[in-house]
Amino acid sequence: MSDFMTRARAAEQAMRTVFPATPLQRNAHLSEKYDADIWLKREDLSPVRSYKIRGAFNAMRKQQGQDLFVCASAGNHAQGVAYMCKHMGVKGVIFMPVTTPQQKIQKTRIFGGDNVEIHLTGDYFDHTLAAAQEWCAQQGGYFLSPFDDDDVIEGQASLAVEIEEQLGRLPDHVVLPVGGGGMSSGVATWFGDRTHCLFVEPAGGACLRGALAAGHPVSLDKVDNFVDGAAVGRIGDKPFQLLRDRHLSDVIVLSEDRICTTMIEMLNVEGIVLEPAGALAIEAVGDVQSFVRGKTVVCVTSGGNFDFERLPEVKERAQRYSGVKKYFILRLPQRPGALKEFLNILGPEDDIARFEYMKKSARNFGSVLIGIETSKPDNFLRLFAHLDDVGFVYTDITEDETLAQFVI
Repeated sequence: MSDFMTRARAAEQAMRTVFPATPLQRNAHLSEKYDADIWLKREDLSPVRSYKIRGAFNAMRKQQGQDLFVCASAGNHAQGVAYMCKHMGVKGVIFMPVTTPQQKIQKTRIFGGDNVEIHLTGDYFDHTLAAAQEWCAQQGGYFLSPFDDDDVIEGQASLAVEIEEQLGRLPDHVVLPVGGGGMSSGVATWFGDRTHCLFVEPAGGACLRGALAAGHPVSLDKVDNFVDGAAVGRIGDKPFQLLRDRHLSDVIVLSEDRICTTMIEMLNVEGIVLEPAGALAIEAVGDVQSFVRGKTVVCVTSGGNFDFERLPEVKERAQRYSGVKKYFILRLPQRPGALKEFLNILGPEDDIARFEYMKKSARNFGSVLIGIETSKPDNFLRLFAHLDDVGFVYTDITEDETLAQFVI
């Protein structure tokens, strides 16, 4: 057993004094769907509803005598640090992006109590990180990186220790969300070449793909923070050193809208609440279905800190990606009966979700913003064919991101 594996196992054993191992559960629905033996490592069921408590615990337990810890986090690392600050009776100063969901901010306060103070700084994580490091240098605290720290990586690897023990054997594949790389690098290092690891990133934060392509960590020009638990603009230097020999073909990049479909599916079918980053690994299996058929696959559901105020947006994005909801601009003749003529074209499964129109004088036509929900994507082929047949002019704006920001 390597030194890293020895330390990871020691970390896993030590953290049992704080919280129990998270469940490893076989999922019958996903196993049938993908014709494989699919297991979920339920990190969303940890005390802070993410795996981040592992790294925080391991790093903080090694800093004997330290009474001030500083961190930057989009939410999950913050909660892990806050939980451990209260448990250990030390002070924590936590920097979070202004855009962090309120649910994660509130839970951080609850977990840390009087032991933590929270600073909301920056719109993006990388700005928040710089502010936290500067403050820490001035105050002389211990900066606890969410991923770029050997002790944090070692602590996150305890997840892999549990997987192997709970499964009773090695899985054929482990699917890992990346983010800054702390958990994915720790788990991949534990398994080594004994198990095949797949790495998953959101399209708006594909920092591992960028780093592997360049041969070194690179800063992304733009980060989409929708998948806030994995939206990192630059992978950590230490995680990359552990992942640098991985194949680019083992990195799966998913669109933010697509991730929403798994969040909705797992909520509706399984009653499992996942945050966007927590759904990454499950959705990625669809890209390698033929590759994993008949194999044992473990998907790490990395977090369940989801603010239900975001649910309407998640449902909207899932429907648009699945093709069952579209928006279009209809050029409607300004004459009696024109609207009724349009309504008669709609099929029995077509539902108007949005309709905005104001009749304007001295014009022959008016523009109508229409949102349609239906049961299956093919219904739109029929609808648009009928519109073409009767001569209605329309423009599908569903995939027009610029327009969507203003009207959808």
